[in-house]
Amino acid sequence: MDPAASRPAVVIDNGTGYTKMGFAGNVEPCFIVPTVVAVNESFQNQSRSSSKSSNWLAQHSAGVMADLDFYIGEDAHARSRSSSIYNLTYPIKHGQVDNWDAMERFWQHCIFNYLRCDPEDHYFLLTESPLTAPESREYTGEIMFETFNVPGLYIAVQPVLALAAGYTTSKCEMTGVVVDVGDGATHVVPVADGYVIGSSIKSIPISGKDVTLFIQQLMRERGEHVPPEDSFEVARKVKETYCYTCSDIVKEYNKHDKEPAKYIKQFKGVKPKTGAPYTCDIGYERFLGPEVFFNPEIYSSDFTSPLPVVIDKCIQSAPIDTRRALYKNIVLSGGSTMFKDFHRRLQRDLKKIVDARVLASDARLGGEVKAQPVEVNVVSHPIQKFAVWFGGSVLGSTPEFFEACHTKAEYDEYGASICRTNPVFKGMY
Repeated sequence: MDPAASRPAVVIDNGTGYTKMGFAGNVEPCFIVPTVVAVNESFQNQSRSSSKSSNWLAQHSAGVMADLDFYIGEDAHARSRSSSIYNLTYPIKHGQVDNWDAMERFWQHCIFNYLRCDPEDHYFLLTESPLTAPESREYTGEIMFETFNVPGLYIAVQPVLALAAGYTTSKCEMTGVVVDVGDGATHVVPVADGYVIGSSIKSIPISGKDVTLFIQQLMRERGEHVPPEDSFEVARKVKETYCYTCSDIVKEYNKHDKEPAKYIKQFKGVKPKTGAPYTCDIGYERFLGPEVFFNPEIYSSDFTSPLPVVIDKCIQSAPIDTRRALYKNIVLSGGSTMFKDFHRRLQRDLKKIVDARVLASDARLGGEVKAQPVEVNVVSHPIQKFAVWFGGSVLGSTPEFFEACHTKAEYDEYGASICRTNPVFKGMY
């Protein structure tokens, strides 16, 4: 038996906003860090300028230093604030890897500085968005096998892992719709028996980042005194701390107007440049932020289909024999579904759409045939923030996982093309 298979697999879930990483078999990730890399620009410029001269040694050492001098996560944010020589790059945009050099550096830091493990000793489970091109999986495989020399690699689809996270030992329900609202992308993905129904995937251009931008815009328009260079961060903190989903906007406005003292919160911050403290009020944006998923027209005129409508369309476009099972198991995943009462509102709005359809079909048939009522159930659990990672941890600790992985030997024989397909294995259904 491969000695690496006796050690826990490393599970890394790379998201647009945050990366979750840890070892399979754990209940929660060891680290959750922002997916951002700070690279020292001065070294790169130095290596470029010295390439004109013939001093190859200076050029070589500048290149080596540039390779070593970078930071990720919170450290990257701190560095870019304190000095101007570090430039921030976000390797993942809208769920897809955008900058492979930065991504490789990011993984390097994750493995050696955070998890502090030798990549040659552990199998790896990485995740990808449901709409990723096969070439991107090849790149990932190339980096993992060539740069880090990992013994085995499995690239899982995020929604499938999110379903596996809802696992209980009694029932393994691998049919359901995963509503994944992350920082950079929102996908509605139907899964039947562990297989993604690719033709029915719907994606929405409104995600967690848009909620933050909308809150930032509302606070700016109201004239709150937030330092401009810090306003995005403040909006993000406000979103994570104070936002909730309301059942009716008009009622909510009335509540806020009647008892402002109860509903208006204070945010205290420190100006990054001068260190002077400041406070600002947080009012309507507490419920208007998450409302962009249910009434997108308040945020942008380009896209106006509410999330419940998109989910309904997605299920209606799936094969007819899976639809009831899909309505019965709608699983939330991603940090932007953590708003208070988000699942209640989603379930209520979806039920309205489905019930209206059942009534319409009854009316059409004139009461001769009674349609069976459709059960709509939105599943919410406390770990939906890192549901994908947890699902990876569950699957990575099953013995079948090691058989489903692509091994280094296979990679050496066939090349990177083996990473294009990753079989759905026994543990998943």
